[in-house]
Amino acid sequence: MMTLQQIKKILIDPDPRSLEELAGQAAQLTRQYFGRAMGLYSPLYLSNFCSSHCTYCGFHSQNKIERMKLAPEQYRKEMGFIHAQGIRNILMLTGESYKHTPVPYLKEAAAIASEYFQGVSLEVHPMETAEYKELFAAGVDGIAVYQETYDRARYAQVHLSGYKKDYDFRYDTPRRAAEAGIRQISLGILLGLSDAAQDVFALYQHLNELERSFPGVEYSLSFPRLRTVKTAALASCDVDDVQFVKIIALTRLLFPRVGINLSTREEPKLRDHLLEIGITRISAGSNTSVGGYTLLEEKAQDPQFDIKDERSVDEIVKLLKAKNFDPVFTDWRHIENSL
Repeated sequence: MMTLQQIKKILIDPDPRSLEELAGQAAQLTRQYFGRAMGLYSPLYLSNFCSSHCTYCGFHSQNKIERMKLAPEQYRKEMGFIHAQGIRNILMLTGESYKHTPVPYLKEAAAIASEYFQGVSLEVHPMETAEYKELFAAGVDGIAVYQETYDRARYAQVHLSGYKKDYDFRYDTPRRAAEAGIRQISLGILLGLSDAAQDVFALYQHLNELERSFPGVEYSLSFPRLRTVKTAALASCDVDDVQFVKIIALTRLLFPRVGINLSTREEPKLRDHLLEIGITRISAGSNTSVGGYTLLEEKAQDPQFDIKDERSVDEIVKLLKAKNFDPVFTDWRHIENSL
């Protein structure tokens, strides 16, 4: 495990040769462990109701936006649209509202999603172990929960109210999910909230803890950067493209078998470049609004953040094939199994 000082040195090193060497080593390891397979998924926003005030999020409780929660017939329509694009791995998201999206609502959504998709994951409010057991029984096999920042002081500054203000409860969420039998767990940080090197180092420590305690779980990491919401910057991101590439490459060197996700927050050119370095799973044809795939004509909703890569699933698939990648539409555990 690298020290914090070593990580800081890598991120601030201006020598382009060090970046090339780092990226080359990461690319070699990625091909060794994952071949040319690239997992594909799409996000589905079920609700934008939220009880937490997180200063950087477009869904936060104090933001004056129109709130909406999809009914079963509405999210079934959304699922049908995503399925028709070829996607077989879905990530369902909500704002953090225990009242509006309780466990029974999520269980019903997961059960219906299982009719369309082979992999069903959730990125919702943190829950207790017993609740994750219920969701697992309903067909959920993956949970995404990002600490956002591991700097406790900074965490308190940007999480002003609501359940998300509880740092320790959120930190222990992956452990509770693993105890409940969830097979895939995605961790992450929101780059730009705090010192990038410190957060990356702390994320690596968190992952190491979980791998020691739950070696049977398959982990993946995400490094979203702060983005605007309807062109309004709620916060700025000081992690430039070079540092971002270094973080991806460094993660691959330290965790050769861990999946690394990349969302449509990033520009197409950068996403295309990162395919060769360490990414194993990308979103495609994404929409970050509730009902954004099929209901926009009826009732447009505000997005959680502005996306940068608006290419369709077909366009992403064509790109991957042109670069000699093998698009994998099912859940990303099948990547290694297909080699």
